[in-house]
Amino acid sequence: MFQVIHVPYTYYPDPVGGTEIYVEQLAEHLRAFGIQSAIVAPGTGRAAYNHRATAVERLAVDNHIHGIHQLYGEGDVAAARTFGEILDARQPQVVHLHAFTRIVSPLWVDAAHARGLPVVFTYHTPTVSCLRSGLMRWGHQVCDGWLDTDRCTHCRLHSLGAPIALAHLLARIPPSLVAWGKGVPRVGTALQMRELVARQHTMIRDWFRQVDRIVALCEWTRALLLRNDVASEKIFLSPHGFSPHAIPPAAALQTNQTAPLRVIALGRLEPIKGIDLLARALAQVPALNLTLDIYGIEQSERETPFARRLRRDIARDARIRLLSPVPHDQVTSLLQSYDVLAVPSQWLETGPLVVLEAFAAGIPVIGSNLGGISEKVQDGVNGLLVSPLHVDAWREALTRVAQDRALLAKLRANVRPPRSMQNVAEEMYGLYASLLRPVPA
Repeated sequence: MFQVIHVPYTYYPDPVGGTEIYVEQLAEHLRAFGIQSAIVAPGTGRAAYNHRATAVERLAVDNHIHGIHQLYGEGDVAAARTFGEILDARQPQVVHLHAFTRIVSPLWVDAAHARGLPVVFTYHTPTVSCLRSGLMRWGHQVCDGWLDTDRCTHCRLHSLGAPIALAHLLARIPPSLVAWGKGVPRVGTALQMRELVARQHTMIRDWFRQVDRIVALCEWTRALLLRNDVASEKIFLSPHGFSPHAIPPAAALQTNQTAPLRVIALGRLEPIKGIDLLARALAQVPALNLTLDIYGIEQSERETPFARRLRRDIARDARIRLLSPVPHDQVTSLLQSYDVLAVPSQWLETGPLVVLEAFAAGIPVIGSNLGGISEKVQDGVNGLLVSPLHVDAWREALTRVAQDRALLAKLRANVRPPRSMQNVAEEMYGLYASLLRPVPA
């Protein structure tokens, strides 16, 4: 038996996302291969506890930003030192990083390598390499992910509120003016953006070079890594798996044209998840015979302007309900009481996990034609793919399924169970073992 330390962005009992659910399930399934897992994650204070028989350690991290350069290219030295102390105490054989942030930085890779430990990194979200977060250039064009200082500077400035023309201008400001504006709030940040982006790109490339293997969950991620000069032999393609819970018999398919189509959406209440597109699409067809239940997650105690606008919009439509999220182990059973899942993401997902959960529940998916969704959903076979940013396209897709129950039956009949998380654990076991084998002399 050997031990692997996994490092996600956060962990239970804090609010978690797909990355942390993946880590939880991977740790559970690795036990069948004789691998003991421990979770190390940033937190508000130092703590040690067990979660579902897996040891968890939380690091106390300083969330206060002491200058703009902390966000672009400098790791947290204190956090890396604490991580090194945990490695010394736990003596793992492999470190598996699932996060890359200013806290979980290349300094953590250095700490592992200094102790002779191989490091695996899983690319879970586009925030790893996209300073705009979602790999959507100008907010509406799919980006190929190539780390180019010019275009990334323009796009990052645009994401901060600069019109495209101004973003191009600011990116070309001469160094003398950059130095002059550094002391001016906001202006200084804008003028320094090219330098800051270049620093972050250097950090990302260092990260890709330092880790021993990179797990790509999707083909689009593999292509992005290759485009940024990551050697093909360093990339390990291993798509998401699903860890099934007890699933009751599926609800009857709604074939009665007079009964409303039962649509469900789950996710964080923030723009990148696109839940607002569904509300706006339905506003265009007030007589369409369906119901939409949104199980929304708010990861902040303070209601965001987006969530506030969404609540206002859905209050006008009696067909839409905004409900509290359910525990993760109840999601698949919940999905079985609906006819179709809507996934209107506005960024490149490596999952999302909810698509696999829908397939496990036996229901089709209407999803954005982006990233991991487009790799899992076959348009017209087990779901429909929709142009992500266009309200009209979502209106047409929802209308099509609501008015054509024969199409719904066809899509549902073509849904197949997703691959198991046990398959993922087996692949990770093989990957870890390959890194532990002695190199021939």
